[in-house]
Amino acid sequence: MTGYRPLSDAERVDWLRLAGTEHVGPISFFQLIDRFGSAGEALAALPTLARRGGRSGVPKSPSIAEVKAQLAAIEAVGGRWIAAVEPDYPALLREIADPPPLISAIGRADLLHKKSVAVVGARNASANGRRLARDLSRGLAEAGLVVVSGLARGIDAMAHEGALAGGTVAVVAGGADVVYPEENRGLHDRIKAEGLIVAEMSPGTVPQARHFPRRNRIISGLSLGTVVVEAAERSGSLITARFALDQGREVFAVPGSPLDPRARGCNGLIRDGATLVETAGHILEGLGRLSQFGEPGPVSPLPDPVKADDGEVDRARQAVLGLLGPSPVAVDELIRQCHMSAPVVLAVLLEAELAGRLDRHSGNQVSLRYSSTL
Repeated sequence: MTGYRPLSDAERVDWLRLAGTEHVGPISFFQLIDRFGSAGEALAALPTLARRGGRSGVPKSPSIAEVKAQLAAIEAVGGRWIAAVEPDYPALLREIADPPPLISAIGRADLLHKKSVAVVGARNASANGRRLARDLSRGLAEAGLVVVSGLARGIDAMAHEGALAGGTVAVVAGGADVVYPEENRGLHDRIKAEGLIVAEMSPGTVPQARHFPRRNRIISGLSLGTVVVEAAERSGSLITARFALDQGREVFAVPGSPLDPRARGCNGLIRDGATLVETAGHILEGLGRLSQFGEPGPVSPLPDPVKADDGEVDRARQAVLGLLGPSPVAVDELIRQCHMSAPVVLAVLLEAELAGRLDRHSGNQVSLRYSSTL
């Protein structure tokens, strides 16, 4: 994506319609934009692409009226939609492999352009873990950093509390106007007034389990580094840490007693190379390796533009899809084994995804949907 500029009202409607289309994820969204030049042209091409991928029907897209209702709903609560090509979109988030095409923001949008650190952890946090999260976040805020977290109960809530006076961003799994959990309503209102609430989902969306990993990649994507205070061995906080690693960001972890299950995730991160931290100063020291809190080195944010001849794609389709199965495989490995150009392979995968036959996974991996047959 180059040539950042504000979208027109009509373009914003098209972007929201394309982003909300069945089987169009962030990666395929930008491939479509690269290939067709605009969201409007991509919407017009969807039926043909899906049919080539093996689908008889047309992928369902939100209507213009539905999208205009989304725009009105976010404006009614003082927010707005920001597209990835617009100058107000956060630069660090734009760099990840699968940035949200648009985010909704309520509150201080200027916080999106300040240096940020994510602080996340267990919902059922200990008293000491809660206090530490609050103190770490306050120290980071006093050093001029914005603290990003997920507005969950436990560690997340205390991270927001500690940083609110200096600046905090809450990334939520549902719509930006939806309070979840209900016990955080007061904190939600305070962040909306003094900080910033960010969401990828449409206004009014109630969070579901599948939404939380998508939210977690935004938490880490907005941040120079992710700090995990308490986390069980299998938890959303570790998913956030894994996203941070995939995005080329720093990972910090607070050690804990091996007798406490809430410490096992953090201790495991430290064994795997995360930086052990106990104070905000330790985090600042770790970030100092990034040239005084400068952004990380460039990460290839989006796939190469897909510019493949339809005839080449037709000839390649069987070979590419024949290498796919239910287990994820790296796209780069597919390209190597096919001995075909990247644009051709990416075009085949895009068609299969639009037909509902392909799933994408972190680490630029893909798999055939379990129910799919070739």
